[in-house]
Amino acid sequence: MTQSVAILGASGYTGAELVRLIATHPSLRVTALTGDRKAGMPMAEVFPFLAHLDLPVLTRIEDVDFGKVDLAFCALPHATSQSVIKDLPHDLKVVDLSADFRLRDPAEYEKWYGKPHAAVDLQKTAVYGLTEFYRDAIRPARLVAGTGCNAATGQYAIRPLIEAGVIDLDEIILDLKAGVSGAGRSLKENLLHAELSGGTHTYSAGGTHRHLGEFDQEFSGVAGRPVRITFTPHLLPMNRGILATTYVRGDPQAVHKALADRYSTEPFVHVLPFGALPSTRSIAGSNFVQIGVAGDRIPGRAIVVAVLDNLTKGSSGQAIQNANLMLGLDETAGLMLAPVFP
Repeated sequence: MTQSVAILGASGYTGAELVRLIATHPSLRVTALTGDRKAGMPMAEVFPFLAHLDLPVLTRIEDVDFGKVDLAFCALPHATSQSVIKDLPHDLKVVDLSADFRLRDPAEYEKWYGKPHAAVDLQKTAVYGLTEFYRDAIRPARLVAGTGCNAATGQYAIRPLIEAGVIDLDEIILDLKAGVSGAGRSLKENLLHAELSGGTHTYSAGGTHRHLGEFDQEFSGVAGRPVRITFTPHLLPMNRGILATTYVRGDPQAVHKALADRYSTEPFVHVLPFGALPSTRSIAGSNFVQIGVAGDRIPGRAIVVAVLDNLTKGSSGQAIQNANLMLGLDETAGLMLAPVFP
């Protein structure tokens, strides 16, 4: 049985990634694409790499017949998503890729995003979309909140270690390198080729990155007490990918075993043999995560490296994985494409 989906905000990178992945999905069909500033344009003009696909013309959200849609992907900016989703039919399943419904506490949302939440009642019903840890809650959900791409990468590396009790909760340092597509498609001076290529830079340092709200919420919830990590992201001149290096106090072999045990049956998360470390080249364009563990020269310390594609497993691939569960489909449907290499 074919399920009809709409992609709201299809003119951005995550919207295009949804279209790319759904193109080979056995059970999903795109019946509506929206992009207010590009309404009336064919997708082939907005993204020429999708020109071979038979897709609907971009339209405005108010022109979509949601009565013919089984599930909507909302790939809109934060603050915009909440105002749109609250007016959608209440029986329509929604996967939101923005930050609007990730944080359960309205005060935390206002703290990290600078304005009050405009759909607090809806916020209370949203399920956090880190699939491997919330799939039982995702299946019956009406609204699923996709994770931040950085937040997902860090959680894949750290969350099982908190669950297993094998690390010191007060000594967690996360150093993360991210590709430029994570910043979106809008024109920004710091993302111009001459500003970005040939170098790298730190951003949102000193505990100011918004994804810390997700780390605080999720790690503290698992631990049963406040957990605050040190997190510093860096922007690299590459299009896709995130590489997160986490430094923890704990026995390296126990750390590796905790990760290997937790992900042993997961189709998309692969833990490498002890001492092997992953590269972003190994997961590009895919829904896979690779994790490696090495010991440090200082006894009792471990290094955990996790990689994923920010547009796929960090966003649109994760969204489809969650949609599969919500629609009663095979969780891996449309997502087993091999990574692109070289």
